[in-house]
Amino acid sequence: MASADFPDRRYLITAPELASRLNDVTLVDLRPAEDFAVGHIAGSTHVDIYGVSLNDSSEAPLNSFLAIFRVLFGSRGVRADRPAVIYDHESGERAARAVWLLSVLGHPDVRILDGGTHAWLAAGQKLVRLHEAPPAIDPTKAPPTPPPFRGKMNMDLLATRFDVHKAIGNPAYAIVDVRREAEYRGSEKRARRVGTIPGAVHVFWREHLDAEGAFRKPDEIRALYESRGVTPDKTVIPVCHGGYRSASTFIALKSLGYPDVRNYVSAWGEWGNREDSVIVIPEN
Repeated sequence: MASADFPDRRYLITAPELASRLNDVTLVDLRPAEDFAVGHIAGSTHVDIYGVSLNDSSEAPLNSFLAIFRVLFGSRGVRADRPAVIYDHESGERAARAVWLLSVLGHPDVRILDGGTHAWLAAGQKLVRLHEAPPAIDPTKAPPTPPPFRGKMNMDLLATRFDVHKAIGNPAYAIVDVRREAEYRGSEKRARRVGTIPGAVHVFWREHLDAEGAFRKPDEIRALYESRGVTPDKTVIPVCHGGYRSASTFIALKSLGYPDVRNYVSAWGEWGNREDSVIVIPEN
């Protein structure tokens, strides 16, 4: 699998690697609950964070937003002193966002299962159904809810709208719009205003995934981004609509060894709904 060849593998784990470490990691399934019930990796907990978004990246709302995730991940048993593996159907946007968020919250060893459950099954492993899991604990005898996740915050992995404003027109930055072509060009409307951020280059996030939904070979991903001017010497800010798809770009670039990648936490859900945002419609 390509992920084994990345120069920086802090964010990736292959299915064979996970199979050899199952008893040593905390597993969290980010797929919809019905998919978890039908089949998941044994020992996994489940959380769906798809509806928890942020539309104002100023300090107070951002702090509250991050506090929600400390509670959510902590309630699933995620701790800073134990490696965590997050998975989806593939190297998907849900799992990528969770890996990025836990990295921001300070988890020192959190990884996405490259290729997700598709890769897990392809590697000869199995999924278990919910009814095959151990019986539920009697709530009258259940232990207290685990405490919120605690780690040393790493805000350098995150960008706010204020950071994006500073990046516009600055050659030391590369803003990467990873949304669909129609969103980037303004023909698909998902916010009050359409278009993109001035100077942003377009690299659709799925371009760095292969046909099975795993990360492509490192040389292919590097060539893809460098051909659009997204080079390691720049501070890179990926942007999508809610910080999901851009989190996959974050993992791809960090795995290549890019030193400074900052996912825009509120993305177009914030930028496209504000009157003071600078927006352009690409001409070509």
